[in-house]
Amino acid sequence: MNSITVLTLILLVLMAIVGGKRGVVSFISVAFNFCLLFLTVILIAGGFPPLAVSAFMGICILAITIYMGNNDERATNVAFLATLLVLGAMLVIIIPFDHWAMVAGFSNEQSEEIEAFNLLIGVNFSAITAAVTILSTLGAIAEAAIAVASGLEEVIQNKPHISLSELFTSGRNIGFQIMGMTFNTLFFGMFGGDLSLFILLYKLDANFGYYLNAKIFVRECMLVLYSAIAVIAVIWITTYLMGRKVNNLRKTDR
Repeated sequence: MNSITVLTLILLVLMAIVGGKRGVVSFISVAFNFCLLFLTVILIAGGFPPLAVSAFMGICILAITIYMGNNDERATNVAFLATLLVLGAMLVIIIPFDHWAMVAGFSNEQSEEIEAFNLLIGVNFSAITAAVTILSTLGAIAEAAIAVASGLEEVIQNKPHISLSELFTSGRNIGFQIMGMTFNTLFFGMFGGDLSLFILLYKLDANFGYYLNAKIFVRECMLVLYSAIAVIAVIWITTYLMGRKVNNLRKTDR
């Protein structure tokens, strides 16, 4: 039994102890998402369009993450719709900005790792870069959407006659708390993952201008910025959709 298997079993046991049935369901959703990501790699390597595959798999991953992680139908429906809208908007933003930044493919710092491989594999690296960016933002937007939707649902249950302006204020307050934590998670995740590279560049006496123009650094920074923009957008859209849904239900009940 290797280390990954042991750590996976420990994770399963802890999720079952802490979350009970919900924790086990969450673990199963993670396993499903891992299988979908692995299938994404196979399909792209098999010649399927990377953007189409990543968009379809992104929708599937969002559905599994949101619907298997929450029991409230109204909150999950609103959160899922909000993430779909943000996913579509991010596609419009990511594709041209990645093209203008010219961050596709491998960087110079990665040349030693890939010099023994043949790069003529018939894959569009620009499309792959966009696909990776799309898939990387899914976790952040799904987490923010379900957190805001669930929080507002609880506010509505505790105060059924809350006005729409008060509901939007509550959504904004919840969103502010989520944004701060999410941005720090994304930022430190980026620097933690590339810390060894930054240390290497520092040892090579690379100046600050080199960092700002290094492809690998720019790509990681853009990934953080994309995720941050997506989180802000999904918070606003989720709050708006929840308020609109509540307003429609009140009109129906009259």
